Amino acid sequence: MAEKSLSGQVQQKKASGWAARDTCGVLSPFDFYRRVTGEKDVTIKVLYCGICRSDLHMLKNDWGISTYPLVPGHEVIGVVTEVGSKVEKFKVGDKVGAGFLVGSCHSCHNCANNFENYCPKLIGIDSGVEYYDGMKTYGGYSDIIVVDEHFTVRIPDSLPLDACAPMLCAGISVYSPLRSHGLDKPGMHVGVVGLGGLGHMAVKFAKAMGVKVTVISTSPSKKKDAIERLGADTFLFSHDPDEMQSAVSTLDGIIDTVTGFHPLLPLLGLLKYNGKLVIVGGPDKLELPVPPLLFGAKAVVGCFVGGMKETQDMLNFAAEHNITADIETISIDNANTALERLEKGDVRYRFVIDVGNTLKSSS
Repeated sequence: MAEKSLSGQVQQKKASGWAARDTCGVLSPFDFYRRVTGEKDVTIKVLYCGICRSDLHMLKNDWGISTYPLVPGHEVIGVVTEVGSKVEKFKVGDKVGAGFLVGSCHSCHNCANNFENYCPKLIGIDSGVEYYDGMKTYGGYSDIIVVDEHFTVRIPDSLPLDACAPMLCAGISVYSPLRSHGLDKPGMHVGVVGLGGLGHMAVKFAKAMGVKVTVISTSPSKKKDAIERLGADTFLFSHDPDEMQSAVSTLDGIIDTVTGFHPLLPLLGLLKYNGKLVIVGGPDKLELPVPPLLFGAKAVVGCFVGGMKETQDMLNFAAEHNITADIETISIDNANTALERLEKGDVRYRFVIDVGNTLKSSS
């Protein structure tokens, strides 16, 4: 909880960032306040923040849940500048990260089993909702952020901080389904639908786990990148019926990272008996054909980021196997241009804002 003054008012500290004021989604400089460091909080000087496609949806209120002013950013990397009196895991100077989750009930079944990401009372870092003290949550396109130590992760020394930022969303969003749905066994064959921010991370993690990987894409131009740069074993152009037919019943599972509407029937046909199609891209809606599920004992499931223990495990695994995101680093002044390019798919594969060197602080 944030500290209070003798008058009972929540104490605050100045912060600077970039925010959208309405559904146009255009970012501009914004001065605001964070809570002071509570007894279980760490204050983080933000060095880098990844740009996620969901930032676009939030900025334009595509999901109908945005509140303005809105400071996006849930792939935050920085250094601890202050710790609360009861913080046990971190000290000033530690390199840390904060992803989407900054709050949960800590008492439900999901929280008790390290799945805070499925807590009915979860609080998002950039969702614009009220934190426990009544202050609004703002994201990582800002100079500082205050996070409960439970929702803070340690960045291994071997990981470059800029290329590590997207792993707080893109990385955990694909690592979690590979682990939690049993698609991480050496020798298994997994498909990855879409080769973007999430997809390229899925290929890297799956290959490090010893899994055979097939990339499935609507863009044949991505075949060379998928195989030669990222190490995928095979590539399927999803608009070619012959290619798709040649791979029927060959995959143990599929990680589907596509954000827009797309047909599921061809993907279900690629699965073996008892195979799983895991949706992580977050499209608004999909048409689900039932017969393939019945006659193949197949399943379509969803997965949303990961719990805190799993996120730390993901970072440790990435350090062990030298896995990072492929990024283009930009200044905060170029954030709007980067978002426009992201909407067109013009990035390989993730933008990261150099917050520490390019954001002018109000303090």
